[in-house]
Amino acid sequence: MTALTLSTAAAPGLRADAIVIGVAKGAKGPVVAPGAEAVDKAYDGRLAGVLETLGASGAEGEVTKLPAPSGFKAPLVLAVGLGPVPEKDAAYDSEALRKAAGIAARSLTGSKKAAFALPLTDAADAGAIGEGALLGAYSFDAYKDNGKDPKAKNGKAPLAEVALLGGKPRDKAYKAAVERAVAVCEELNRARDLVNTPPNDLNPESFAAIAQAAAKEHGIKVQVLDVKALEKGGYGGILGVGAGSAAGPRLVKLSYTSSKAKKHLAFVGKGITYDSGGISLKPAGHNETMKCDMSGAAAVFAAVVAAARLGLEVNVTGWLALAENMPSGSATRPGDVLRMYSGKTVEVLNTDAEGRLVLADALWAASQEKPDAIVDVATLTGAMVLALGNRTFGIMGNDDAFRTALYEAAEEVGEPAWPMPMPEHLRKGMDSPTADIANMGERMGGGLVAGLFLREFVGEGITWAHLDIAGPAFNEGGPFGYTPKGGTGSGVRTLVRLAELTASGDLG
Repeated sequence: MTALTLSTAAAPGLRADAIVIGVAKGAKGPVVAPGAEAVDKAYDGRLAGVLETLGASGAEGEVTKLPAPSGFKAPLVLAVGLGPVPEKDAAYDSEALRKAAGIAARSLTGSKKAAFALPLTDAADAGAIGEGALLGAYSFDAYKDNGKDPKAKNGKAPLAEVALLGGKPRDKAYKAAVERAVAVCEELNRARDLVNTPPNDLNPESFAAIAQAAAKEHGIKVQVLDVKALEKGGYGGILGVGAGSAAGPRLVKLSYTSSKAKKHLAFVGKGITYDSGGISLKPAGHNETMKCDMSGAAAVFAAVVAAARLGLEVNVTGWLALAENMPSGSATRPGDVLRMYSGKTVEVLNTDAEGRLVLADALWAASQEKPDAIVDVATLTGAMVLALGNRTFGIMGNDDAFRTALYEAAEEVGEPAWPMPMPEHLRKGMDSPTADIANMGERMGGGLVAGLFLREFVGEGITWAHLDIAGPAFNEGGPFGYTPKGGTGSGVRTLVRLAELTASGDLG
């Protein structure tokens, strides 16, 4: 991954391929942002005018390249738009800094080193810029032969090093901010890699092996339940979903513990490594990206490892419910009844509503340890995409205060989210004449129905929330900000922030 360092060097004397500066959108034209004073001075204070002549306005996402001034050791100045100038005495928003850094890093693909002279007033700014740069520089090229470097992006390697100008290398807060950014972004990018890996190479067994290797590396306890163990334990939901595939299902438990922990969080991730829809086969045009249906498990995996790397004073258990949903002679049929790990029976009306079945077993397993809170993460419903679009995930839960705290944590780290209700009248639609509950209910409000189904499998008295990341988990469009095309790692930063707030006792 891209190296990240703090630097006290002055921009003119730093050897680099480019100097990155910020430009904001002012009332009368572009405004050079703090951090770029040395560059502006080298242009005799006329940098804003030069940028305007080149068509720059300071709008978010805008990139303008120009030759560096005489005397600079870097040949290029890259000006990236920050959006509107903050109100008087206000600092630049952390998310604006993340986005700008991500765009700059992506624009400098093929460069060895870039000096980022963006607005940096404290350690939090350093962390935000660092995150944006590390996430923006991400590239998944494991399956490409570019003729030069198999890891290269279109023949060019991702930006190799970012130096944060104005940083304080000896300051504990700055060092901690950079170390946090590196740990979180490395794990988030690992989640992206998993989501982008084709399903012929990533199945429940290989995913479990990757989790085992990471757990060993970072001192995390791991337990993997294979098909025999799942059968012995009575995990009817996971087994039912995986019954049609030659690749058997797995339930992976990752346990990070801290000797100073006072709270215990459980994260549960949907891990359908490929979703054909099963017997209720998806129509043509809906299968091509279904390798991403394990994004929830990838997010949980990444968050647990990040918590361990950060040494957070909270116990975090991750449950990865892994299965491949395929049609075959052994597949679960619409009309079948599954006996879940909780003992409840579920009539399967649609085998393409499979995520809730594997989550139900994992939620009940997590509940047996009586954690202080459970959060599940899943690419669960197309209905949530219809409701909130491709960039926002929905949050449901059985505790309004906890749901609000999760929403605020998501907003803080820059993950768009929205609290959603769970109307009680929708529960009746899942009544079954044959079983305790059906896996389908009313079509309208399908995302909310799925949340109500999951609630049935949360232990009594346990605080729980559900993140439906079906929209933002996989970006089929072009890259934006620090978000690449393909797997995004949605949910990772929200889970890590929740763990941090829980560890510090600051959870609202």
